[in-house]
Amino acid sequence: MTKTKKSKVPDNTIVQNKKARHDYFIEDTFEAGVALQGWEVKSLRAKKSQLTDTYVLIKDGEAFLLGCHVTPLESASTHVVADPTRTKKLLLHRKELARLFSATQQKGYTCVCTKLYWKSHLVKAQIALAKGKQAHDKRATLKEREWNIDKQRLVRHNNR
Repeated sequence: MTKTKKSKVPDNTIVQNKKARHDYFIEDTFEAGVALQGWEVKSLRAKKSQLTDTYVLIKDGEAFLLGCHVTPLESASTHVVADPTRTKKLLLHRKELARLFSATQQKGYTCVCTKLYWKSHLVKAQIALAKGKQAHDKRATLKEREWNIDKQRLVRHNNR
């Protein structure tokens, strides 16, 4: 028997939006910086955030993250009013903003946040250009995922 070594790569993911992968076809992804306040960064270090029902609004040449819930810590400063669902500004290049704006004007396309993660000491958001799935598409995706799991199980069982 050989022992497998686990890599020492730290997990830099803060939170993922798994519902987005279920509800949308992900076409393209972008990395965006997030403008945060101090108490939000402390809460994100404690992984006290939620991305379900989060989407990106592009308005006046700027992108904003709506619906991201960051729970304030008990030890948050007393002189700061902590709004857990505050709209956060996303930092993107002009060309990326133009591409997202033109794509979201098409019927059926939207922009959602799929993940928040650490890159060095900065918080980054992975936003995705997505097209909505119909109910039958969701069932087909689930069926395909279950079949892939069954295939792997059969291969493992036959290789013994």
